[in-house]
Formats: sequence, C-alpha cells, structure tokens
Amino acid sequence: MSEGREPLVRFEGVALGYRGETVIEDLDFTLCAGDFLGLVGPNGAGKSTVVKAMLGLLKPMRGRIVYERELHEELEFGYIPQRHTLDEIFPLTVEEIVAMARYRSAGLLRGPDREDREAVEHALEAVDIVRLRHRGYGELSGGQRQRTLIARAMATGANCLVLDEPTDGMDLSSQEAILRLVSRLHEEEGLTVVFVSHLLNEVANFVDRLAMIEDGRFAWGTLEEILTDERLSDLYGMPVEVGRIGDAVVVVPESRL
Repeated sequence: MSEGREPLVRFEGVALGYRGETVIEDLDFTLCAGDFLGLVGPNGAGKSTVVKAMLGLLKPMRGRIVYERELHEELEFGYIPQRHTLDEIFPLTVEEIVAMARYRSAGLLRGPDREDREAVEHALEAVDIVRLRHRGYGELSGGQRQRTLIARAMATGANCLVLDEPTDGMDLSSQEAILRLVSRLHEEEGLTVVFVSHLLNEVANFVDRLAMIEDGRFAWGTLEEILTDERLSDLYGMPVEVGRIGDAVVVVPESRL
C-alpha cells in the first residue's frame, strides 16, 4: 500500500481472462488515493484486461477486487481511451466533445446549466486547449486530440484518471508533453492517475509507482522497489541494468549502458 494514502481499489489474488482462458493471474496490488501509477507492459501482455477489471467491466476468474467505497463514496473513474477510438471525421468541435461528458448529469434533453458549463471550461483550461474550443476534432494533431479526451474525462468530475496508451504513436516531443501534462494534473488537481503504457523508460521518469506485466509475470511497488537490476531481470527473464542519463532513468539490456 502507498504509505500514508487511503486505499481505493485492492486486487487480492486476482486471475483474469476470457471464456475460461486465463490471461494474467496472481494480481495483488492496491491503488491508493493520490497515486500516480504506471501500468507497463508490452502489447498483448494484459494491461487492457487489468484496466477493464479495475473499471468493473470484467469479473475476476479467481480472487476478488475490493472497492473501498466506504471511505471513498466519491471515487469516480475517468477513462481516456486511445485517441483512435474516436473517429477523426467525427463532426464535433473540441468544446462539443468535452461537453459530451456532462450528458450523464444533464441528460440528452436538457441543456447544460451553469455547473456543466463551468466544468467544461475548467477542463479546457486545465489541459490548455481553450484556444482550440471551436476547432473540429479532425483538424487536431495527435497530442491535441489526446488533450481533448483528457479534458472530456475531467469534465465528468472524475477524481481518478485511467489513460490507455495515451502516447502511443506519438513522437518523442509529443510523448513528453502528454506525460508532463498528466503529471501536472496529478499534482495541481489532486487526481489519482493510472497511466497505461508499453514505454517503461518514459513512464518511469514521471510516475511514483509501477505495476509491470511481462510474459505472465507481475510486479508492483514503488520506483525504488521495482527499478532494480535484480527485480527487472527477474521480470523480463533476461539480464538488464538500471542506469541514468542525466536525471533520466533508463532501463537497458545488460552492458548496453
């Protein structure tokens, strides 16, 4: 458990899969209020499966997932899918897409009230896209689209953002910008964050905890606990070294530093 932080979701001996076939098992970890958790692993490792279970969309085959709603009745997930899930020809502006988040509270037949408008405005400002509010979604760059989807999740009033491969397909500059944005939102907005990615070297320099999946193996803990030569070598099934280039952590195969 994150020291000094209250638990939000606990995975206890959880096995996950589909149609009786196990994808990943022996999941034991806790997401706590205020965590910035990186969920890292290669494509197909089971990251999305873990996210579905966390969001309550997939029941465990074994074990249990406990939501500490007795302490946190306000726990509200804001899921940010990969940006290609929203078609670029979708004929809506940035502001209209973010405002879609308020439909649940406002309803489709009632216009937005003051609270809805304020929530949308705050979300646009938080991710720095106020100037893009009237632009069509299809006109945006990859990074701008991702900011739009983050703003939409924030406008729901979510206090836990779950981002599914938000930097996938981006260049290094855009990856860095999105990671810095999410890190700022975590700090300034007090949001709990689950950042799903296959980019360990990038994510490890921003998150404060790691949950890693590799070839059916699972590890979870603080950066100090996970980012060691021994722990990562065991996880990857090959010798790796953890080093630094300037202030940045890098993980590479042994003797490549």
